[in-house]
Amino acid sequence: MTTTAPAFDRARLRAFLGHFTTGVTVVTYRRGELVRGATVNAFTSVSLDPPLVLVSLDRRSRSVQHLGDGPFVVNILAEDQRDVALHFAGKPLEDDAVPWADLDSPVPRLAGTVGHVECTPWRAYDGGDHVLHVGEVTGLDLAGGRPLLFFGGEFPRLAEEPEAPHWSWSLDDPIAPQPFAAPHRWEAAK
Repeated sequence: MTTTAPAFDRARLRAFLGHFTTGVTVVTYRRGELVRGATVNAFTSVSLDPPLVLVSLDRRSRSVQHLGDGPFVVNILAEDQRDVALHFAGKPLEDDAVPWADLDSPVPRLAGTVGHVECTPWRAYDGGDHVLHVGEVTGLDLAGGRPLLFFGGEFPRLAEEPEAPHWSWSLDDPIAPQPFAAPHRWEAAK
């Protein structure tokens, strides 16, 4: 007996999935004289041996047809790069001022990012209305910093670092250790 899954309301599913906080990346690449990029929040690690990462691109995007043709870079955007994310999602920056770090490179990357991984195409898989591109990591650089986040259709900020270390008020606090008190023993009623 064959059963089919119930049809989902796409808007409801999209709203549900939007409640999973993700980082924001821009995938950049060069194909001849053409230099492009696409904002992608569907990015994840796949394997450490071999070193593989995955990006998911909508089949309707211009980048989907080029990503399997040569090397690409996944740039992890910093929290102050909201405008860069929007630029590569189709809302161009004023004066087209993209912060390229090395535009003339075979693998152009963006400046001011938290970090980036350089990849060569490894495999591409059918993902319904998306194509899942797996790239083998050939290089990386981590500058550090606070990442740009995406949640519920917006770009929230991480909470500021607390002034007190994470161990404050614990027994492990090296500055002001808390006294240890044995648990209270209750006498059984006689």
